[in-house]
This record gives sequence, C-alpha cells and structure tokens, in this order.
Amino acid sequence: MEWFYSLALFTQIYWGIALIGSFIFVITIVTTFIGGDSGDLDTDAEIEADTGIGFQFITFKNLVGFFTLFGWSGIACIDAGFSKPITIMVSILCGLAMMAVMAAMFYSMQKLNHSGTLKMKNAIGSVGEVYLTIGAKRSTIGKAHVRVQGALRELEALTDSETELKSGSVISVREVTTNGILIVEQLNK
Repeated sequence: MEWFYSLALFTQIYWGIALIGSFIFVITIVTTFIGGDSGDLDTDAEIEADTGIGFQFITFKNLVGFFTLFGWSGIACIDAGFSKPITIMVSILCGLAMMAVMAAMFYSMQKLNHSGTLKMKNAIGSVGEVYLTIGAKRSTIGKAHVRVQGALRELEALTDSETELKSGSVISVREVTTNGILIVEQLNK
C-alpha cells in the first residue's frame, strides 16, 4: 500500500481503473467458462422480439474490456513518460479499439448460430432408404432414412406406388405433406 500511496494521483487513478477492470474481467471470463453467463447474469442478451440489432458496441463485457485496456495502456504511457493529455488520448483510443474488437468478435460468433429448425421442404429431392415398410397407395405410414439439412434423419413416409416399399429400398422424396410426412417413390425397381 505504501507503493500505491507514493504514486501521483493521476497514476493512482489509472492503476485503480486497471486493477478493478482486470478483476471484473477475470470474474467475467471465469463465470462465462463455468456457465455463470446464463440466466439472470446474462447482461448482453438481446431482446427476443428485436431482430434488428446484431452488432452491439456498448455491452457489459465490452465496457469491462474498455476499462481494462484503458487502465493498462494508460499505465504503459505513464511509464513511457508521455504527457497527461497524450496518455488520456492513447488510453481512450486503446479502450475503444478493444470494444470494437470485442463487439466484432461477438457479432461474428452470433452469426455462426443457427436455429436448428428442421424445414421439411428441404427434404424434397433427397435420396434415402426405407427403414420401416411403407404401405402401397398411402395405406400405412412407414419410415425412411433421409439426409435433410446435412443430417441423416428418420422420418415418416408414404408412397403413391402400387406396391409397398420394403425395408432397404432406395427412395427419393417427391413432396412433403402439410403435416410433415414425406411422399416418396422408389428409385431402383
């Protein structure tokens, strides 16, 4: 503490900002990795109905990053012998750069997220294999393995064929009903 009190007020302010910012930064990182960033602690969550905001510059995490880099770059400027106005300008610019980098990083990560909702219309034209026998003329619902949206899925299926489609038959999806059942036809007869 003697060391801290021996510093000039300007330097004490920068050390205080740097240490407090770093402490909150470490706490934020630790809680993010252990799952504390969910639920009530998620201060950066977007409002569900608001789909217009994707790039957020002023968030809690970005402000923590600003103050952390603001403090440490200010200390570096003071140690380098810069004047007070130059130190303030450099530390503000470094803090803003940190905010911009973090906002861009979170925006990019958010764009990687997708809903995962299966859109049955994407199955049309896909080739698959009958898993459970499909009855002729839509008499009984069977099941087929079809790759939809990059994943192999087991889906209910019907056929307009005159004969039932046995397990192992190669099929193609011709259409999808409104309730999500595939209408398929056999490829190898």
